[in-house]
Amino acid sequence: MSDRPVIGITLGDPTGIGPEIVAKSLLRSEVYEQCRPLAIGSHSAFDRIIHICGLDLASRRISRVSDSEFEPGSVEVYDVWGTDHSELPFKRPTPEGGEAAVTAVIKAVELAMASDIDAMATAPLHKLAMKMAGYDFPGHTEIVGQYSNSPSPRMMLVAGNLRVVHVSTHVGLGDAVDLVQRERVREAIEVCHNALLAVGLDSPHIAVAGLNPHAEPGGMFGPQEEHEITPAVDDARALGMNVEGPLPPDTVFARTRDGDFDGAVAMYHDQGHIAVKMLGFHHGINVTVNTPVIRTSVDHGTAYGRAGECRASDESMTASILLAAEMVRTKNRLESAN
Repeated sequence: MSDRPVIGITLGDPTGIGPEIVAKSLLRSEVYEQCRPLAIGSHSAFDRIIHICGLDLASRRISRVSDSEFEPGSVEVYDVWGTDHSELPFKRPTPEGGEAAVTAVIKAVELAMASDIDAMATAPLHKLAMKMAGYDFPGHTEIVGQYSNSPSPRMMLVAGNLRVVHVSTHVGLGDAVDLVQRERVREAIEVCHNALLAVGLDSPHIAVAGLNPHAEPGGMFGPQEEHEITPAVDDARALGMNVEGPLPPDTVFARTRDGDFDGAVAMYHDQGHIAVKMLGFHHGINVTVNTPVIRTSVDHGTAYGRAGECRASDESMTASILLAAEMVRTKNRLESAN
């Protein structure tokens, strides 16, 4: 097998910017230098945006991974559905777009589980379009978890040196506070530790954010630091992890970005997401962890307002593909060492 891993790249929602940013990524020489890319999804949507934007790229529909040649300038699109999306309107959620996006992700997971591809990188989908198509997933993480038989899939957000794992994500703020529990925090620390190993950091140093202002000791603003977070940090240390906290949440992410730590654990969705998106809205990466499938993704949405206008940036998509390839190499190196 080539030392360039096969990365399945899902095209996302055909009415959004997904096909465009994948196409632009596959014009970059560094992508082909680091991996063998395979687009997965609607060939008609992919071919449409190539022609609309006048990209110097050819595409070929295939129904078997083994038919791929992985030659720069000519992209194979794994499309076993054959649905024509060439007339699907840009800029709004549709059942057809939701169906195309979700089925591509499901197929990519199946191909990864069967070792037909080494990892997957995903273009954005839209929650309303998914729901219109009859799917009730909050996002990619849950799709990957279900179809890889992983009961506890998690996400790590990456923007440069800032890498963040969350204790909770898609729940209301009141529920998020209730979920700051010793075992959940300890589990998030362990997930962060393993995720940092997976991206090639040998001895990760992890910061844990507090929940309340300044992570004030003594329960001045709330009991969570003393009763839940500190015991969880102690548990993680007892397991051999290099972890500090709880630390003031208003500074811990900046400190992580500046290199004081390799990764950080956030207590809830916006605490971590705001920090990452302030740093890397156009180049942030979402990594699914705690599953057997390596999956990276852009950390932005379908951007319907820009769809079909040939002005979407592929920076995050390209970074996601390259990180997926690096994670495969790290995994192979660790397996060889053992």
